[in-house]
Amino acid sequence: MTILENLHESIKQVIKNAVEKAIANNEIDPVSEYDIQIETPREKEHGDFATNIAMMLTKILRKPPRTIADAILKNMDFANTYIAKAEVAGAGFINFFLDNSWLYDVVGVIDEQGDNYGRINLGNGKKVMVEFVSANPTGPMHMGNARGGALGDCLASVLDWAGYNVTREFYVNDAGNQIEKFAVSLEARYIQELKGEDAIEFPEDAYHGDDIRQHAKNFIALYGDKYLEAEQTERRKALVDYALKLNIQALKDDMDLYRIHFDNWFYESTLHNSNEVMETIELLKQSGYTYEKEDALWFKTTEFGLDKDDVLIRANKIPTYFAADIAYHRNKFSVRGFDKVINIWGADHHGHIARMKGAMQALGIDPDRLDIITMQLVRLMRGGEIVRMSKRTGKSITLHDLLEETNVDAARFFFNLRQASSHFDFDLELAVEQSNENPVFYVQYAHARICSIIRHLSGEGINVKNAKDIDLTALVQPQELDLLRKLTDLTEEIKAAATTMEPSRLTRYLMDLAALFHSFYNACRVNCDDQNLMHARLKLICCVKTVIANVLNMLGVNAPEKM
Repeated sequence: MTILENLHESIKQVIKNAVEKAIANNEIDPVSEYDIQIETPREKEHGDFATNIAMMLTKILRKPPRTIADAILKNMDFANTYIAKAEVAGAGFINFFLDNSWLYDVVGVIDEQGDNYGRINLGNGKKVMVEFVSANPTGPMHMGNARGGALGDCLASVLDWAGYNVTREFYVNDAGNQIEKFAVSLEARYIQELKGEDAIEFPEDAYHGDDIRQHAKNFIALYGDKYLEAEQTERRKALVDYALKLNIQALKDDMDLYRIHFDNWFYESTLHNSNEVMETIELLKQSGYTYEKEDALWFKTTEFGLDKDDVLIRANKIPTYFAADIAYHRNKFSVRGFDKVINIWGADHHGHIARMKGAMQALGIDPDRLDIITMQLVRLMRGGEIVRMSKRTGKSITLHDLLEETNVDAARFFFNLRQASSHFDFDLELAVEQSNENPVFYVQYAHARICSIIRHLSGEGINVKNAKDIDLTALVQPQELDLLRKLTDLTEEIKAAATTMEPSRLTRYLMDLAALFHSFYNACRVNCDDQNLMHARLKLICCVKTVIANVLNMLGVNAPEKM
């Protein structure tokens, strides 16, 4: 168990013993089953920890909570615990005040665990897939992909630190309507490049990006007019085979640049080639959730709370994207055996959530095993104005453009500053500003400043000692104790971030820890005359350095030693 978990259990045992003693003394009536909750008060004057046990028992004992709390407190024994005192407050809360010795334990734990401090076993090795980005391979990545990439990768890291067996996956939509549209677009540009703009009308609903035109030019450089008189099917296949491979490699290159490394790149085409789409449709038929109408096969989506049913197989006998997506999720659960699947989708996919969960239920898969996080849009800002075009290309800003204009550290940190469900304004100027107003700089500077102190003292022959060789009781200043308390909070923050699937808790934690360190730096000199205090403070800031580096590593952000 973690330091806080052990501490909570110790306090719970004190409460349980006190309740039993109060019953034995006939101060309260017998009670068998009750839950003891320990929480951290918001205000320091209310103690280190508190319990609402008296409020929980008032319905059972039919006494005012304050009366119950007084009886419990009267029978408490603090021997062999960290509890210095306890008192009843308000309507019946019991507040616990601890001596400082419990805080010193964290230094030894960090000393022992080092780069692994913060890891917990909440997940117990359960298999979890996080599928994110999954950008359409017919074009470059946009801002939604940039945010989704940072959110998904950091969430996967949090789950890994929380003890889950995590797989990162990118779903490549290399089949279906968008590939047909891609083929039509490439073909039109290919013909136009060879025979002129008037040779063929460019379809209104085709892809109009410059990347399509560039693909056509590069294809001509390799193959000339070889496919101009070929059958349309052959020509389109040759163009797609050429361009799609390049686009997918560009997606992989962008992800590498963004420090995202997927365990799997799963191709939609494999679901069709392996017949899994049709197998899944057959299973849905057997479930009784399908029917035929107008030569098409429909899924009874309305039975899962939606306002209309959805087509699985069109009248032309071609499965829809929805059918393939159901097969893909069945593959995740039934074929590859993931205990939980987490998808990160754009907010425009919100209506698809109930459909997919309904499909899982129809297949006999618990829909609660599928979690879908929807993320809101990003606005890029510069000088208080919305930015829509890239400085370099004059076109819509892509992920690649963003990383050129800012940097990977800023992008990954900034996109995890807010919950996925909130709209986010990304300030391009702030992201590269070297000031305390820039949150990633503020955190990284704390790490670099600690490294500078350690280097300076090392140059004077003063090196960091092991925790067991230091008298940590010298750390009594409020700034020192606040830092120690924050260090103990890390495991609980990781647990909460994993449980709520909210990695933004970790950026907030880092900003709070950095602020506490900067306050400590301004109030407490490390290289002081008191040798014992100096070594205790040096060890303390080394622990802060380790924790900042660990969490930055979790977020995929560098922890620089010099700035």
